[in-house]
Amino acid sequence: MLLLLLFLLPSPQPGRSARYDPTWESLDSRPLPPWFDEVKFGIFIHWGVFSVPGFGSEWFWWYWQKEKIPSYVKFMETNYPPGFSYEDFGPLFTAESFDANQWADILKASGAKYVVLTSKHHEGFTLWGSRYSWNWNAVNVGPKRDLVAELATSIRNSTELHFGLYHSLFEWFNPLFLYDASNVFTTRQFPTAKSLPELYEIVMKYQPEILWSDGDGNAPDTYWNSTGFLAWLYNDSPVRDTVVTNDRWGLGSICKHGGYYTCSDRYNPGYLLPHKWENCMTIDKQSWGYRRNTRLSDYFTIEELVKQLVETVSCGGNLLMNIGPTHDGRIDLIFQERLRQMGVWLEVNGEAIYGTKPWRTQNDTVTPGVWYTFKPKEDTVYAIFLNWPISGTLILGAPKTIVGETQVKLIGYEGQLKWVSLGEEGMTVAVPQLTPDQLPCQWGWTLQLTTVN
Repeated sequence: MLLLLLFLLPSPQPGRSARYDPTWESLDSRPLPPWFDEVKFGIFIHWGVFSVPGFGSEWFWWYWQKEKIPSYVKFMETNYPPGFSYEDFGPLFTAESFDANQWADILKASGAKYVVLTSKHHEGFTLWGSRYSWNWNAVNVGPKRDLVAELATSIRNSTELHFGLYHSLFEWFNPLFLYDASNVFTTRQFPTAKSLPELYEIVMKYQPEILWSDGDGNAPDTYWNSTGFLAWLYNDSPVRDTVVTNDRWGLGSICKHGGYYTCSDRYNPGYLLPHKWENCMTIDKQSWGYRRNTRLSDYFTIEELVKQLVETVSCGGNLLMNIGPTHDGRIDLIFQERLRQMGVWLEVNGEAIYGTKPWRTQNDTVTPGVWYTFKPKEDTVYAIFLNWPISGTLILGAPKTIVGETQVKLIGYEGQLKWVSLGEEGMTVAVPQLTPDQLPCQWGWTLQLTTVN
């Protein structure tokens, strides 16, 4: 089957300047498509059969059946009849309230520039009608709809967001994977019959601009034939010029190989890295999937989320912020609120985020909670401060070597600002004394420092 699939894939295009060999040395030399570094902010969506129990974590099946964590076992005993299996959740994943156009509007309002949907998580259920996931996909079971196609179409028709797909390499309880694992991955039945065909299928069918791989199952990249797939993706696929990939392509590849690095979930080092990276984190502090047993304190506040965004971008990363929709296809109101709040903040401060580069220093040396970004062509530095100075002055220790006359502007404020001093000890800026309703925004503010020579 895989040989037939490969035979039907497009042949190499003549005249293309760069081709990549199926080796990490060659693949890692591919320049990251520029759009990814420019957009800075995306939304992750974890949605699947795990949204039906909506308890504990998207790892519900594993924690219940494999680890037998007491709280998960008790939840099932209390809420479902004896003999109820995880597969029985499939028909209950109904998505009857899923409106792809509404989702697109919410995502657009967040200020995000890309979105990544879980096409298949470790449970193996595909949100499209995969030929390689018979009777365990959203077209055959549950919604009876191609959820990937619906969202991709709405995103592309009504927004400018880049559309991406998450795909789990392994599946917890797939017999083929368990067979290969029992043979210490010396056999390759699962990737040959299941995982690799799915990857080719979603690329050819949906042409994602981000391919977010995950779940190596402790198997090396040679088992997954990751380098062979990526060589095809970069050389001959329909998205070869624009697609961006991450670093989760087999045991040992994370933070070492691939397009950009994720290093770990919720990775936020707080300092500049030499390689492009992404901070994937979730608004619900304890789960990526929807949970019906959350408390308000389980969610990050908008102040905390803005801080994550600012820190991440200042250190050269992108923020991929996750939400978990319900089994019937709704984005819970707390997620909607956080997304729209972020959009309101970016509407004012977006010029200090989108299209910026890290400055020579990432955070201020004198005043905590001040982070810097930079636009070299405009010779403009942005100082994003997360605490409004009640003293009336903001002391910045980092801007010491800006030459010429420096213009200072508070983004979103029409009045004039004056800096009191600029020298070896830094810059002191007089900020206006404003009431909360007079502030240009909430949750963080930006000074624009432009040099006029």
